[in-house]
Amino acid sequence: MTGFELILSLALCLSCSPLNETRLPENLIQLGENGEVVTALPDVQVKDPALEDVPTETVNTIKLKQGKLEDIKKWIKGRKLVIATLEDYPLSYTEMENDTRVGKGVAFELIDFLQQQYEFTYEVVVPEENIIGSREDYESSLIRMLNQSEADLAAAFIPTLSEQHSFVFYSATTLDEGEWIMVMQRPRESATGSGLMAPFDFWVWILILISLLAVGPAIYMLIILRNRLTGDSEQKAYSLGHCAWFVYGALMKQGSTLSPIADSTRLLFATWWIFITILTSFYTANLTAFLTLSKFTLPYNTVNDILYKNKHFVSARGGGVEYAIRNTNESLSMLSKMLRDNHAVFSKNSNDTFNLLNYVEKDGYVFVRDRPAIDHMLYADYRYRKTISMTNEKLHCPFAMAKEPFLKKNRSFAYPKGSNLSELFDPKLLNLVESGIIKYLSTKTLPKAEICPQNLAGTERQLRNTDLIMTYYIMFAGFATAMVVFFTEILFRYLNSRREASKWARHGIGRTTNGLAIRAPRWLRQLETDNDKQRLTASPTESTITPPPPYQSIFSHSHNRHLHHHHEDEASTHLSKDNSLNRWRRAGQFGGGVGGGALFGPKPFGGNAAGGILLGNGQMPGGNGAGGVRRFINGRDYMVFRNPNGQSQLVPVRAPSAALFQYTYTE
Repeated sequence: MTGFELILSLALCLSCSPLNETRLPENLIQLGENGEVVTALPDVQVKDPALEDVPTETVNTIKLKQGKLEDIKKWIKGRKLVIATLEDYPLSYTEMENDTRVGKGVAFELIDFLQQQYEFTYEVVVPEENIIGSREDYESSLIRMLNQSEADLAAAFIPTLSEQHSFVFYSATTLDEGEWIMVMQRPRESATGSGLMAPFDFWVWILILISLLAVGPAIYMLIILRNRLTGDSEQKAYSLGHCAWFVYGALMKQGSTLSPIADSTRLLFATWWIFITILTSFYTANLTAFLTLSKFTLPYNTVNDILYKNKHFVSARGGGVEYAIRNTNESLSMLSKMLRDNHAVFSKNSNDTFNLLNYVEKDGYVFVRDRPAIDHMLYADYRYRKTISMTNEKLHCPFAMAKEPFLKKNRSFAYPKGSNLSELFDPKLLNLVESGIIKYLSTKTLPKAEICPQNLAGTERQLRNTDLIMTYYIMFAGFATAMVVFFTEILFRYLNSRREASKWARHGIGRTTNGLAIRAPRWLRQLETDNDKQRLTASPTESTITPPPPYQSIFSHSHNRHLHHHHEDEASTHLSKDNSLNRWRRAGQFGGGVGGGALFGPKPFGGNAAGGILLGNGQMPGGNGAGGVRRFINGRDYMVFRNPNGQSQLVPVRAPSAALFQYTYTE
């Protein structure tokens, strides 16, 4: 600042009127350094009766309260208080130093602050059992010590339970809102279910199943309706089974033998294919994302999960969780049945690490504990396991903590009934709460990062059997269904055979109801003997049938002569029967009587040959006959002969075709 500016500012100050430091606004109440009232307070009286019940602090109330606080300060100064506490690390716990019990934790850091403010001393006591207490659990409890004035206050984060209000007085200042969290073994896979089911929501799967069952009948009905309305006979009306298998085959990315002609039917098929294409694309993308991420959900996240799945859990004996379950007017009273079924365990051991290792890691229980205790417990376990292995992330964090709180309750200090210490301590505690000091004290020894979160954020993700468990279930279900269908087919075949056999027994073997000869079913012919075949295929007028000669023999000249002489020697036997060669003739008919011309064999008896021409290279004995001509047609060998009616007929020569020809003409 320059000299000119200093002279100007001095002139301005001299021209200003002096401050009136002695004159104060009217009705101003001045307080001293220690909070005492300096100025005289006017007497204020409420004249309006309607304002008598208004909870507004008047000046007289302030004067009375201030005087009462001064009396309490004088009383507590230099006095030795008896402070009871609970073993509830890290909020409150005790240690023995020189045969003296010393209070530790956040609660006693607050007590030490109050001690500096009001200059008192204290000794620490603990109840016989480390429990809060209730009406049925009164003896050896903390509330009994307060109720019988064995302690001046309870320095612990005590949940404000409804039943305990009748024994103790809770401070008006709430220290914090306690949250009890569940700790459990970290599962190897996500609790959302199998990997194959994860990409879609439950209701999406339900709708897919409904569409799979409904689209097949819908296509079937629309095709039937379309054919009836249009009168079109070109579009084949597919059966319901074919339509259902088309829908299922499309879902499994399989082809279909159905080939619709009508445009409307093609659109129906194309619509389902497009739907399946989009659906499978979404499924593949989401399945890939799910299997490559390490994020998962826990099997037990809320109280309802514990209740519905009937899961064993453990908590501290005599803590807020136990009394919230035992008391009927608390939020956890619905778990009282699990308490009667011994699914709830309340451990008397105040060492959280012991409970974690013995109940959670060993027995698979869910451990319910308040959040500060869980954070410190998991951090201590993490540091210990870090010394065992420096790189194995899953070994460092074998436990996981649920996100949703199991129980929420406000927590505060407790005093005996009629105690005035709450009026003295509450304003100071309120300042600490509002400034965030209590929250800071409960987490000051913890790292800023979350200890062992649900999502470990690991980069590697290898598929395990648990990810493919649904695949195994589908395979098992498919094979089981196939076996059921197989045994059903066996059963129906057995029932049909019994029914067929019963019908044959009523009408005679190989006979119909009108007495005509019939052939047995193909499945029954497989079980027949040669005698059975001869009997079942016999006509009413003959009991034996001479089998035809081999197919190759019809092209052999020597065999034809031998067959001719054989028939002459046994002519008397065959005169009463049809020629066996007549059973496998096809083109042409016998000319007259029994001695008509034969297609494949020589003329066995006398007479002119009026049938087909012999397919051999020699002449027909006993008559004239031209042999067949060998031709190569379409890459295959045939014997071509001409029937009496002038038409040509082909007989295959190649072995496979000849076998089929032999089977056709003999069976």
